[in-house]
Amino acid sequence: MPNMSKTRNEMPAQAPDVRNKNFKEVTLGYSEEQAIDEAQRCLNCKHKPCISGCPVQINIPAFIQKISQGNYEEAYQVISLTSSLPAVCGRVCPQEAQCEKYCVRGIKGESVGIGRLERFAADWHNAHPVGKIERPEPNGHKVAVVGSGPAGLTCAGDLAKKGYDVTIYEALHLAGGVLVYGIPEFRLPKSIVQKEIDTLQGLGVTISTNTVIGRSISVEELMKENGFEAVFIGSGAGLPRFMNIPGENLNGVYSANEFLTRINLMKSYQENSATPILPFKKVAVIGGGNVAMDAARCAKRLGADDVYIVYRRSEEELPARREEVEHAKEEGIIFKLLNNPIEILPNEKKFVGGMKCIEMELGEPDASGRRKPVEKPGSEFVLDVDCVIVAIGTSPNPLIKSTTNGLATEKWGGIVVNPETGQTSIEGVYAGGDAVTGAATVILAMGAGKTAAKGIDEYIQSKKN
Repeated sequence: MPNMSKTRNEMPAQAPDVRNKNFKEVTLGYSEEQAIDEAQRCLNCKHKPCISGCPVQINIPAFIQKISQGNYEEAYQVISLTSSLPAVCGRVCPQEAQCEKYCVRGIKGESVGIGRLERFAADWHNAHPVGKIERPEPNGHKVAVVGSGPAGLTCAGDLAKKGYDVTIYEALHLAGGVLVYGIPEFRLPKSIVQKEIDTLQGLGVTISTNTVIGRSISVEELMKENGFEAVFIGSGAGLPRFMNIPGENLNGVYSANEFLTRINLMKSYQENSATPILPFKKVAVIGGGNVAMDAARCAKRLGADDVYIVYRRSEEELPARREEVEHAKEEGIIFKLLNNPIEILPNEKKFVGGMKCIEMELGEPDASGRRKPVEKPGSEFVLDVDCVIVAIGTSPNPLIKSTTNGLATEKWGGIVVNPETGQTSIEGVYAGGDAVTGAATVILAMGAGKTAAKGIDEYIQSKKN
């Protein structure tokens, strides 16, 4: 019998006044009883609209049905047919804007908790190993993948399952890309990311860290001198943007990219860290996306008394996930909405001594469809802060563009590709994820990695025939 409750099972979580002082995972996951109860809310409807909302086309009703029957490992196997990172996606994918958005249970109540069930199945699998991963039969073809973020890992995984000899080249000392340097431990434990990477290595994927493509070796050299028949560029968008306002060069001003990398990759919150962050008490985070929420919540955990989200639009226009906004509020983050920074002020030691802002009001919609913020004359004020974190977006690093002859890019830096195949302007070179679109979501990057893997396979196989 279906569970016709209009509300989903609540996700167990640490109490806000406890979790904002530690970096342990905030949400604790469903119990078996909760997972089965939630799975039974799925109607397994005929047209399965939830699948069309998933960028990697997971057979959602099928895996949920397996959970409802208590067949958790089978549920995981259904997910892993099309997703290389189930435990990651179950935690950070914006399901409310994708699969859950189209769930028919959402018409007269809350949609099925698809993401929570995906996480449950993946966590069950990781806690109950089923033996050694079987490597596919080698097909004799080599492919290089640049970047070990979600796009690169997905592309590598899909190709490895087809028997390709895949090598991932990662610039940093640890694989995972944005999953390890960008998303905080309390949202995505790094042990979870490592397990997903271990699975790919079990399929035969080789990972070469500390290798900067464009410096250590070029894309052209990978193909001409190293024998790779195709290259996938999934190098992400790690170049931070700034507002270009006075005072951004002061001590105590960070890009969110640097701030989160120091915390997540270099563990600056641990005692005796080799890369500590200067102590602060009042922090302003400029921006309203998921990265801004991550930075603000990290600052709170580092001991700041007051942490502000400063965003020039209203709450309705916040681009961050609703869940992340609610978690931030619960943890004591202060939202200064309809405010825009115009200058970062120095103290006598040339550190941050405050931030001058101006109040905003919403005017007519801009090109994105959101109402354009307009300054209110005479409304300037100074926010008392000693640290500023700029989280207004990132762009693709120009290194690969500048070292790869013939690679077509957009004016803002994104690589131009055929959206159907991921093919760039260079034969045999493909790209996807943030290197193409600019900063986006993990699952969209994964979808691009899948598209490119399919395109690469068709390209190489066509050369054989």
